[in-house]
Amino acid sequence: MNNKKYFFAVDLGATSGRTIIGSISEGKIEQEELTRFNNNLIETGGHVYWDIYALYSEIINGLKVAAKREIAVASIGIDTWGCDFLCVAADGAVLRNPLAYRDPHTMGVMEKYFDKAVDKQTVYSKTGIQFMNFNSLFQLYAMRENSNSALANADKILFIPDALSYMLTGNAICEYTVASTSQLLNPVTKDLDADLLSSLGIARDKFGKMTMPGTVIGTLTPEVQKITGLGAVPVVAVAGHDTASAVAAVPAANECFAYLSSGTWSLMGIETRNAIINARSSELNFTNEGGIDGTTRFLKNICGMWIYERCRKEFTDAPQSHADLQSEAMAQEPFKCLINPDDSAFANPPSMIGAIQDYCRTTGQYVPQGYAEIIRCVFDSLALRYRQVFTWLNEFADFPLDTLYIIGGGSLNNYLNQMTASSCGVIVKAGPQEATAIGNIMLQAKSAGDVSDIWDMRKIIANSVDQRVFEPQDKELWDEAYEAFLGVIKN
Repeated sequence: MNNKKYFFAVDLGATSGRTIIGSISEGKIEQEELTRFNNNLIETGGHVYWDIYALYSEIINGLKVAAKREIAVASIGIDTWGCDFLCVAADGAVLRNPLAYRDPHTMGVMEKYFDKAVDKQTVYSKTGIQFMNFNSLFQLYAMRENSNSALANADKILFIPDALSYMLTGNAICEYTVASTSQLLNPVTKDLDADLLSSLGIARDKFGKMTMPGTVIGTLTPEVQKITGLGAVPVVAVAGHDTASAVAAVPAANECFAYLSSGTWSLMGIETRNAIINARSSELNFTNEGGIDGTTRFLKNICGMWIYERCRKEFTDAPQSHADLQSEAMAQEPFKCLINPDDSAFANPPSMIGAIQDYCRTTGQYVPQGYAEIIRCVFDSLALRYRQVFTWLNEFADFPLDTLYIIGGGSLNNYLNQMTASSCGVIVKAGPQEATAIGNIMLQAKSAGDVSDIWDMRKIIANSVDQRVFEPQDKELWDEAYEAFLGVIKN
């Protein structure tokens, strides 16, 4: 290639993964996708697993491509989803593929844990993490209760990005941002909580050393060097949780912003120095996850484009292109009917269209007919739910929220971007779409000394991406719609 310094990013999602190379030149970031692959769940013996060896092989394949093209790989960083983990034996052997968060073994386990181990309020006061049945705390408790042989024989318990880094380097660490999703991390001490570990009968040394983003884990083992054709390339602990990497890529100039990481899930939050853990945050089920440079991501999960995508799969007569479908939806009468996107009815119904219609019927509203009315209902409702959460964020923030940055794949939806700006009454800046990969690359650049801190990173990102700006419109119309929305979701 040339004499540029290239950073190799591995970005793994729940359904697919990619390897990307990135570099910084003249104050801008450049990136190129090397490989893309599926991340397939394995269902066997009544359980659902991730194929850790397949993911490792895909990383190796990407590194081989880089070596073949003679790309000067300066370092490697891996980000993935949170909560899941791999058990490793004392001799370094992998003890079975890791259970996936979709595995049914945690159903009903939260309540048993609160009843027999540690009460719910104590868990939240220690961790500040929202309650989801697949959090690592409850996965580990379920495994212990089921006498899981992998856990019983584990010398190390490694979260997924740390497990893959271990397979590349032989060094076991516990990266801070992904550990923060586990409901085991205490954000005050910035380490795994001793009482919660004790409730599981697990010693702290079963996990690796707590490691902050930007730290070098080690170099590729001689075995991996031989397989790939690369040298002793450093592997860096980036923000191992993919949302943490995405938030690191928010191109803000100061702290006065909120973010919306928009995809299948929407994650709306703010960046703070300290965790926000109190009765109100508990009541509203906000979560405190680790960020970079000592920050906390105070956020709430919102059911995002999941409802839209599920409806698209059911439509038999709708346009195939997003642009055409959304254009027809926007031509419909607004606010004719509304739903709460986070109602349990929309978690995984047999028919999403039927669930929307049933919700509207049950709440005494107009029942939408046809794909255009249904999608209009979904977009109106999402924008109003964003307003509700944004209102709560203003309540918690001790600084003004002047701008809402929308990042991720959902940032391409200009209709919803404008609706969100109008609903929330705030300037929206959309992009970058590839926020997770950019954050991964920039943290490697920070580790290499090419950028100084988070604000230097964000300045480069802002110079590198085209941001689309949306200003609030039709305030009275949206104010009236919001009151109607609050009335509907209380029913």
